[in-house]
Amino acid sequence: MTPANEPEPERIPVEWPRPRPAKAALTAPLTLPDYLPARMLNEFVYCPRLFFYEWVEGLFAHNADTLEGGFRHTRVDRKRGELPDADALDPDERIHSTSVEVSSERLGLIAKIDLVEADSGAVTPVDYKKGAPRDTEDGPQAWPADRTQSAVQALLLRDNGYTCQDAIVYYGATKQRVRIPVDEALVAETLALLDEARTIARSGIIPAPLVDSPKCPRCSLVTICLPDETRVASIETPDDDPTALFLPFEGPMADLRPTAHTEVRRLVPARDDLRPLYVTGFGLTVGVRNEVLQVRDKGGVIQEARLMDVSQLNVFGSVQVTAAAIEGLCREDKPVAHFSTGGWLYAVTRGMTLKNVFLRREQFRRADDEPFCVLVARDLVATKIRNQRTLLQRNHLEPPARALEMMKRLARSAQSADSLETLLGIEGTAARVYFEQFSGMIKTEEDEPRPVFEFLHRNRRPPRDPVNAMLSLAYSLLTRDLTTVCHTIGLDPYIGFYHQPRFGRPALALDLMEGFRPLVADSAVLTAINSRMVRPGDFVSSGGAVALTSAGRKGLLRAYEQRMDNLVTHPLFGYRVSYRRILEIQVRLFGRVISGELSRYPGFETR
Repeated sequence: MTPANEPEPERIPVEWPRPRPAKAALTAPLTLPDYLPARMLNEFVYCPRLFFYEWVEGLFAHNADTLEGGFRHTRVDRKRGELPDADALDPDERIHSTSVEVSSERLGLIAKIDLVEADSGAVTPVDYKKGAPRDTEDGPQAWPADRTQSAVQALLLRDNGYTCQDAIVYYGATKQRVRIPVDEALVAETLALLDEARTIARSGIIPAPLVDSPKCPRCSLVTICLPDETRVASIETPDDDPTALFLPFEGPMADLRPTAHTEVRRLVPARDDLRPLYVTGFGLTVGVRNEVLQVRDKGGVIQEARLMDVSQLNVFGSVQVTAAAIEGLCREDKPVAHFSTGGWLYAVTRGMTLKNVFLRREQFRRADDEPFCVLVARDLVATKIRNQRTLLQRNHLEPPARALEMMKRLARSAQSADSLETLLGIEGTAARVYFEQFSGMIKTEEDEPRPVFEFLHRNRRPPRDPVNAMLSLAYSLLTRDLTTVCHTIGLDPYIGFYHQPRFGRPALALDLMEGFRPLVADSAVLTAINSRMVRPGDFVSSGGAVALTSAGRKGLLRAYEQRMDNLVTHPLFGYRVSYRRILEIQVRLFGRVISGELSRYPGFETR
């Protein structure tokens, strides 16, 4: 939702190619609600993409403007007054009726009007807006989106038998009433916009984002829309390095360097103010009281956290979560991740948030398209290999040139692989080369005769040494985060493209985490070891399996969360955000690939 007093820039046609979904995805028109709210037509005039997100996909997010607007309308709704029927309206009586709801089956429209004034037998709808009117040479005028919404209100009143010649918009910032004559030209324009909005909604194809629009910075859905990011990510790049276009370079493609047209405004917050809550003790209970989560043991409350400050709850082992706590977390759309004592993720509990059925329908269709799966998997695997190579260059004492060169060739081979089986082989070879050099990134104590953190090769289920135990837990945490983001965006985390469906496996989350394994999980493990956040005594061994103690788990969790909060420059967009934000941005871009808005997935790669 957007404020009403933003300038109305000229629409700039989108110049980049935007591939659309195949015809098979649109064999049946979308089924839409019977009535279109007047507010949605306001959004359509303001930004067709915003209209599509809110009405077709049911997406909404608050910001300061929407919260203040909601508070103002709550006060109006409390003073609700009755509006007499049109045939019972006394022409000699002046009436002020608030929060009047009217609809028209003929037009398929519905509206809740803030105020209806009746005088001399005619009625006038009054709509309250937070901002200021449009300043013109002829004096203050209503903004185009507000004119359309007021015209809809007038048409609805006419369809219900009232005489309505004018509409009024009251702008709170300047305390001005702007009168709008509802003439034949405005009615024709409004009905044409109504037909256009319904046509776009039924098509199932999301409109292109606005280009460099001043409307975007204050839009509450800007972090969902990602207008500049979508525009820049749609620019074609070389297959062997999808980030090359956005980095300083010289050569025959130098003329493609970013210009003012490809600059990206950072419209997303750099960090998330909310924090995950981890509960790792034995026999603890998590409850809620007065919107505050309470962690209890037999002696009483040992930890408290306000529900509004928590992004998710993570419980390890035999921790009980009360029904009231689950209800409160689900109501606020905050997931509960359930881990085994050893750190194996086995469940995620969350509210009914998977509402974007259209994106999931396209996801299921695309997952059966093998050429599309191969196309996507190429970028996923190549990104992972390049990031593994970067981590070795950054942290290894003396990375072997042969290993680095081999990984470089493997990344290029992945970009041209013709099947998923070939990609699996390339990824396996790269993983072997990478983990053969992994021990060179671990800083051991000089006086240890046999280092506890000695690493020979990757093993799991169960991990048989401390480093592998830490890697397994870090990968579980990353899987949890990407599973949560998939749910938030509306993707099914169990339907993947590179990882094929398997019972109980979040294949899409595993797809998306490939490029982030070295950058987030492996890096967090190395930080925990090298900075002594996890010590040699923080492990237990049983039957050949190694697991972290409670103290060791806390140390790794702290290293992981620090890594997620670390600010990093996005190689495509040039702004600095945390890894936590980058996960969401990348998954949303992946959703654009599924819907056909982007032709390829721009993997996240650091230099």
